[in-house]
Amino acid sequence: MIVDFHTHTFPERIAAPTIQKLAHMSHIKPFSDGSNSGLAASMAAAGVDYSVVLPVATNTRQVCHVNDSAAQVNDNYRKTGIISFGCMHPDFPDWKEELARIANMGLKGIKLHPVYQDVDLDDPRYLRILDRCGELGLIVLTHAGLDIGIPGKVNCSPDMTLRALKQVGPVRMILAHMGGWRNWDQVEELLVDTDAYLDTSFTLGRMTPLGDGFYGPSELNMMEEEQFLRMVREFGADRLVFGTDSPWGGQAEDVARFRALPLTDEEKAAILGGNAQKLLGL
Repeated sequence: MIVDFHTHTFPERIAAPTIQKLAHMSHIKPFSDGSNSGLAASMAAAGVDYSVVLPVATNTRQVCHVNDSAAQVNDNYRKTGIISFGCMHPDFPDWKEELARIANMGLKGIKLHPVYQDVDLDDPRYLRILDRCGELGLIVLTHAGLDIGIPGKVNCSPDMTLRALKQVGPVRMILAHMGGWRNWDQVEELLVDTDAYLDTSFTLGRMTPLGDGFYGPSELNMMEEEQFLRMVREFGADRLVFGTDSPWGGQAEDVARFRALPLTDEEKAAILGGNAQKLLGL
């Protein structure tokens, strides 16, 4: 089984302009049109069994609507293979009740994006959300490290993550982009001894630029394979889940790249889908 634990889609009517806007913000090419149908086609071509969609609330007004839409997506997940998480914004006034509603609707977790939400992960507004998710059994997947669309801004650094985890109760947290995009040395230094999971999205290989000359050749490189393999061993293959950041990573390309790594068959099976299967109860 292959589970892509980190994908993004948008409603059909706004998918094209949204993807175009985000592509120009990040100066990278998308691999699909950002719609659920586009993701389904990508999954079929890549041999991905399930994809987890991670919606982000950039303001409080979006929260309830996004969560209602996520529940509708999940009504058909056995047919489509697409599972949606819910969302939460740190300034949402009825955060406690909405998290309970998310759990009651059967959603498996929520996505946080400290950079887009402009709040540090160790801020009390996030800490209360993490605590409540732990109580409700909701998974929390958060963007971590730099974000290619907003250069230079970090609201979830490894030290912030460590401080947050020390202040909240048990919670199943997944840190995107191997714990912190381009903060990988600090991830190794600070987070190995925590209970956090990592997803592999947007870490291996090279970014695919728009071709507008924004990036120099060396800037397109992401994590060195040597460091990736070392982190698999340091954290343990049972604490990693496969992700692509689709449409910003190609599912077929990323599956092939991961399969080519010098890992054991057991490690590959766990990261590609086994760990996700247990987390999601598939």
